[in-house]
Amino acid sequence: MEYYFITGTSRGIGNSLVNLILNRDNARVIGLSRTNAMVHDRFDFVEIDLSNESEVASWKFPVCPNATKIVLVNNAGAVGHVTQVGNISNETIGRLFSLNLASPAILMNNFLHSYGYAQIPLVVLNISSGAGKNAIDGWSSYCASKAGLDMFSRVVAEELSLSGKKNIRVFSVAPGIVDTAMQEEIRKASAKDFSRIQQFVDYKITEQLAHPDLTAGKLLSILDLPENFPETVFSAKDL
Repeated sequence: MEYYFITGTSRGIGNSLVNLILNRDNARVIGLSRTNAMVHDRFDFVEIDLSNESEVASWKFPVCPNATKIVLVNNAGAVGHVTQVGNISNETIGRLFSLNLASPAILMNNFLHSYGYAQIPLVVLNISSGAGKNAIDGWSSYCASKAGLDMFSRVVAEELSLSGKKNIRVFSVAPGIVDTAMQEEIRKASAKDFSRIQQFVDYKITEQLAHPDLTAGKLLSILDLPENFPETVFSAKDL
């Protein structure tokens, strides 16, 4: 049995990925999210607030009977209220860094602690963003936290390489511009807070947003054949 732990499964890319995986008879999905509408005999829901670091740290990865492969997908994330530094609440900054960076890092740490001894394929796929490589006004916490996620992933990959654990792979992948609820929130921003607002409105108007199912299919190809992807950080747009 293949086990997939996926955060943020209630909608968007996470939900599409769950549906694709559950089409396979040998796969079980454990979804970590605040809400859930998925009902399936091979889907287990864990209600958890991923912006609460202590709650995430206290959750334990379970025993996976007869596992042939175990996967962690850190998909949950948020851009937050689009506005400039000086106008953001301190609480919002902390929540976004917890959701986008600290919680994925904690889950990676606990995942490797729980399963790192296993002599089966282990894969960690972090959903990053091109924003982690580009300074975008109004997105300070999102850009910085995704940049941190990329670097955390690179360090873990380096540690695994030095230890000779070839059965464990770590990726941090930017999914591209996808038609999700996050894009809806971005389009609600004001021009004074976000200079590129019209560009993102045009993405929707001109149908440049990828469907979540298409992006999920690309991500699944990485999980299926991690040996085909030598880099740790890259973009799904290039697949």
